[in-house]
Amino acid sequence: MGKIFCILGKSSSGKDTIFKRILEYEELRLKTLVLYTTRPLRLGEVNGREYWFVTKEQMEEYQKEQRIIEMREYHTIYGEWYYFTVKDDQINLKEYNYLMHTTLESYENLMKYYGKENLVPLYIEVEDGIRLERALKRERKQDNPKYAEMCRRFLADERDFSEENIKRCNIQKRFQNINLEECLEEILSFMKERIKGKDYSGI
Repeated sequence: MGKIFCILGKSSSGKDTIFKRILEYEELRLKTLVLYTTRPLRLGEVNGREYWFVTKEQMEEYQKEQRIIEMREYHTIYGEWYYFTVKDDQINLKEYNYLMHTTLESYENLMKYYGKENLVPLYIEVEDGIRLERALKRERKQDNPKYAEMCRRFLADERDFSEENIKRCNIQKRFQNINLEECLEEILSFMKERIKGKDYSGI
């Protein structure tokens, strides 16, 4: 059976960059599992790569069809934004391994649906001061910077990624993204071993 590798971490920890770099390693033959969101597309994002960007009306249609596996709602200063996973035939664990980025809450719900044994967390950590600097630099590049929303996300991460929540999801292995290349090398080595089927339950 294949594995679903889930990249997790607080905002501006480098998840998107690491996600894109991992996919460059074609020998891993990874497929992507793309989540859905109703939030606006950000500069540099591509529909179907980071997320499937849909309207609230489209999301409600998925709900009526009972196709939503899990959903999270965020109350932002711009309104409610939803992130969710849809039963859309993206997953075939008999044939492939997958890579996605998600939240702890989503990871927990995906474990219930796909099975704990099929999910592998890749938890990325960065010191808070560095994360804040990165977030500010990224936001300044936007056509319409949303600094208040950036601060809301930063504070929300402290709650969402609390040590209690991390422990509840049984995430023991953490990857420090101080040096991107070193972090990436460690993650790739870890993934290759998991794909080979070695037991890392004690890590």
